[in-house]
Amino acid sequence: MIAPFFAVVKKELASVIRDRTIIISILIQLFIASFSSALLLGMLSLYDSDTIMNFGGAGIKIGVVDSSDNTLASLMGERGLTVVQYATLTEAQTAFFNNEVSAVVDTPVDANGITEIKLYLPDLDAISSLIRMVIQEPLKQYENYLRGQKGIEVRYTDLKGKPSTSYEFVYSVLIPMLMFFPAFVSGSMSVDSLTEEVENKTLQTLLSTPLSINGMVSAKILASVILSFVQAVAWIALLQMNDIVIQNTGWILLLAAIIAGITSTAAMLGAVMLQDRERSQFIYSLLLLAGAGISTLLNTSPITALSRLAIGDAYTSGWNVAVFAVFLAALYFLLAKMSRRLLA
Repeated sequence: MIAPFFAVVKKELASVIRDRTIIISILIQLFIASFSSALLLGMLSLYDSDTIMNFGGAGIKIGVVDSSDNTLASLMGERGLTVVQYATLTEAQTAFFNNEVSAVVDTPVDANGITEIKLYLPDLDAISSLIRMVIQEPLKQYENYLRGQKGIEVRYTDLKGKPSTSYEFVYSVLIPMLMFFPAFVSGSMSVDSLTEEVENKTLQTLLSTPLSINGMVSAKILASVILSFVQAVAWIALLQMNDIVIQNTGWILLLAAIIAGITSTAAMLGAVMLQDRERSQFIYSLLLLAGAGISTLLNTSPITALSRLAIGDAYTSGWNVAVFAVFLAALYFLLAKMSRRLLA
């Protein structure tokens, strides 16, 4: 049973070389990983707050509770923001909940004379991100002003390190994209692999070997996961060659393999039920989009888990990966029950 199983795995991996679509997708990922530094620079140009202000900043109203001398309101006004000043935080919060202002900045002073800066933002991530981008420069100037009042001079141009935006992009966009994109391709590969056997009527010939239907399906899934895992290892290596520090690479690679297993198993499940390439690919694409969208709303999102593993978050470990392994096991169990449809 072992020899036929790995013979199918070898056959599936060999077929990848003949599939131009998969080869092109791999080359695209290779380009992204190889030139991640240049890509990062290009993407960060989209975060230009001056451009945002020129096209829509005037419509952003910021409520300010300034306990000092209205310096913060003046700095924001100089950036083109519409500033509404309030005497108390309660008044500002009331205006915020009534949608009279887009955000609120409070600057209370504690008993030791230290000024705090508290920012209240809307729940929508897109709007919150936009507001953070356009007010970060006035807030930096205000911090510098407060330090100057206490005799502390700081020049931001002398500070070392990468900007926070680049940090966010690398660990929340670039690394998850390169780790999970091969998994998405592996699911599509699984659909093609099985539906071609059905449409070309070679499935019965394949099953004439000493290999069960579940063994044949599992071999095809394993081939897809191996391809995805090899790509993930290559992308991790290329990212590290671009001086991107990645923590917990072992757990990240395991998570990437598990997600590839989930996408391949889900895609194979749809192919088993429909046994038609076009419909199976369509359903797989819809499920992929729905799953990616829903996962972003959950604390157990694979993207969140991978990002936290990459930065070395102390509260993220192998248990976060185990959650997805359990889901994969449940999905595979369902596939094993449904795969008998192919024999009908």
